[in-house]
Amino acid sequence: MRTIWREIKHDKVAFGSLILLTIIVLTAYISPLFIDQTALTRVNFFNIWKPPSAEHWLGTDDGGRDVFGHLMIGTRNSLTIGICVTIIAGLFGLTYGLISGFYGGLVDNVMMRILEFLMVLPSLLFIIVFVTIVPNYNVYTFILIMSIFLWFGKARLIRSRAISERERDYINASKTLGTPSWKIMFFEMFPNLSSLVIVNMTLTLANNIGLETGLSFLGFGLPANTPSLGTLISYATNPDTVKNKWWSWLPAALLILVMMLCINYVGQAVKRASDARQRLA
Repeated sequence: MRTIWREIKHDKVAFGSLILLTIIVLTAYISPLFIDQTALTRVNFFNIWKPPSAEHWLGTDDGGRDVFGHLMIGTRNSLTIGICVTIIAGLFGLTYGLISGFYGGLVDNVMMRILEFLMVLPSLLFIIVFVTIVPNYNVYTFILIMSIFLWFGKARLIRSRAISERERDYINASKTLGTPSWKIMFFEMFPNLSSLVIVNMTLTLANNIGLETGLSFLGFGLPANTPSLGTLISYATNPDTVKNKWWSWLPAALLILVMMLCINYVGQAVKRASDARQRLA
């Protein structure tokens, strides 16, 4: 972690991106505490498509609801889904990959054949199907559905590194001493793979946020009554809204763009920190 922090400090773009991303995250999680979410979802036909004003900083939408409030809560929901899916899928993929790579042989063959079958399946299509058939789903249900289908690549990546790591002398020494396999995997092998895991999860975070936003934009994400950045951007499907009611979709689109760029710049710095030949510091 000290190496990662030193690398980010020496990269001005990554350091600025980290500061901006921190501000966005803090604002997204703190501001909803001061927003009346019941009033925010209430339709007001007298305030439909009001332009930005002192009362409504980013105007109102087609239901007379405050766009700024929806933007803040939507950002929080999108970030929460992206972070939780990244962690849950990462942990499951890490465990699966470690077990497969550590034991090798028949265990590895069976687990890899199962994984290869799962990777052939169209994950995005299955997510859409599950979202469609699951009744009364919410943010947490959506997180679970996405996590089920987004761990395959991580498991394969960890397995490839675990195979080479299990031949090292410290692993053989631990086996000779009779150390339980689960301790060797999670307390001896995993620390040597931690840099790979951190890099992968950092870069995957942006993909997961983008995936949630895209599904919500298409109408297969969060329920219609749950704010999301993708739901706000979906207003741009109407040409009249794109031209004359820019305040309903443009702030959300710009916010997603800024978050994606910030996460990617920080992720590139983290990736360099894991490779001594590419470090700036």
